[in-house]
Amino acid sequence: MKILVTGATGFLGKRVVKQLREHGENPVLTSLSLGVDLRDYRQTSDFFQAERPDVVLNCASFVGGIQFGYKYPADLFENNLLMNVNLLRAAREAGVKRIVNPISNCVYPARAMLFKEEEIWDGPMHESVLVYGFARKAFWVGSWANQRQHGLDVVNIVLSNMYGPEDHFEEERSHALGALIMKFVQAKRSNAPYVHVWGTGKPVREWLHVDDGAAAMIRSMNIAPTTDFINIGVASGVSILEMCQLIKELTGYTGGIQLDPTKPDGAPYKTVDGTRGAQLLCWQPAIPFREGVQETIRWYEANY
Repeated sequence: MKILVTGATGFLGKRVVKQLREHGENPVLTSLSLGVDLRDYRQTSDFFQAERPDVVLNCASFVGGIQFGYKYPADLFENNLLMNVNLLRAAREAGVKRIVNPISNCVYPARAMLFKEEEIWDGPMHESVLVYGFARKAFWVGSWANQRQHGLDVVNIVLSNMYGPEDHFEEERSHALGALIMKFVQAKRSNAPYVHVWGTGKPVREWLHVDDGAAAMIRSMNIAPTTDFINIGVASGVSILEMCQLIKELTGYTGGIQLDPTKPDGAPYKTVDGTRGAQLLCWQPAIPFREGVQETIRWYEANY
């Protein structure tokens, strides 16, 4: 079985490739930095026709944190939709047997608290994730359409906010956890009196270690075909303030935490009912949050 990993040099892609190799696989890799721009159909099609993969693990996306989403909404819209359409078309024309596609849990309605697959269309998404969430949801629609018309087999798994070693650690590109690790480590190094944190600290998020996300991608290669969304999660979250306090403890920072309620919080509550995913994959995420945060802090301290 020939496995292609798109976005192979990105945060999730690198960990998927690492696990595949640990399993004895030798996947084909591509990404923008490796020379294939999935926003360009001719490049995408030529690559797929040359490689003829059996399975595609699609880790390619254009994404950032809340600030990034507010600053570059048109870029998020165009880049992700172009990749969606080109990848689905090129895959079906090359005879791909299965695509495994990760979808962010931001696709759920803003008012939802515990995310359940059957409620994914039950309301609008939060404005802070509207564009990116729409693009990820559009991939599911494209999957459904291609299955109906062409028999293309796509498994769409919904992943919680991911974190871990090799994440983005820039002010705009990183998600909340990565941004906070960066802030606390830098504050400790500079003896800053406090760390400035966007929002009220009240929003609750469920976090998924990137290695659990990669494991879910790989396990999804072998489940029965389905057009349904599949949640990966454990229905447990932590508030932004609690996360700050944990990072403060684990970094050894001794200053204060200054919340800024004038800045946006994003959706108030995000946890994921992973019952269906656990049943279909015979597995659920297992890396403890405290252990994963500690590992991520150590990686950041060693590399930045």
